[in-house]
Amino acid sequence: MAGRQGTAAASPLDALASRLGHRFRDPSLLVQALTHRSFGATQNERLEFVGDAVVNCVIGTALYARFTDLDEGPLSRVRAALVNQDTLARVARDLDLGSLLRLGEGERRSGGAERNSILADAAEAVFGAVFLDGGFEAATAAIHRAYGDTLAAADPGILGKDPKTNLQEWLQARKLQVPEYAVVATRGDAHAQVFDVECRIAEMGCVTTATGSSRRAAEQAAAAAALAQLVAHRPGGVRARR
Repeated sequence: MAGRQGTAAASPLDALASRLGHRFRDPSLLVQALTHRSFGATQNERLEFVGDAVVNCVIGTALYARFTDLDEGPLSRVRAALVNQDTLARVARDLDLGSLLRLGEGERRSGGAERNSILADAAEAVFGAVFLDGGFEAATAAIHRAYGDTLAAADPGILGKDPKTNLQEWLQARKLQVPEYAVVATRGDAHAQVFDVECRIAEMGCVTTATGSSRRAAEQAAAAAALAQLVAHRPGGVRARR
């Protein structure tokens, strides 16, 4: 016990900075990046504007270097799939941004911390904050770190299509059963409901859950998460749980 005296637990913001791999010289930028317009006048929309450009550039550069035989059209489609709202929201969830968002009381009560649009905007704002605080090299490292397997597993043959279609085609090509989808929870007021949907691939032991502002959106996000999980486990095939 004595050896632990004087060691303070990392704050939630410090933990997020660690997940990003960036130590902020100006922590107020990170606070601003996590502040929704419903919370107050100093909010994250300007940082989101910067982050949008930075994410597009970093992901585009990574794809250019990796897929040397692809022309502009296919590269653009793959990039669009990696920087769209659903993908950015998944990145935000992996970073646990929802628990750190500063939202107005009404927005929080209506499930704003789990809404894809708010999470995606916050992710872009956070990357924008890293860029302004540490420059392009720091932002590049943070984006690559946050995207992780999602970027590593990017496949031009499937990205740009509907996620449910991608997953079904991927499974059928391996003579596996198609997934089952089920709504496991519904929250929020009637005008701003949030749906939790489960995507289950029984024979693979794969179960993913995603949240969306509609059942369809949640199903698409759950399907995308399932495919990312399967591809990340074994790029050349699949690996069932034992």
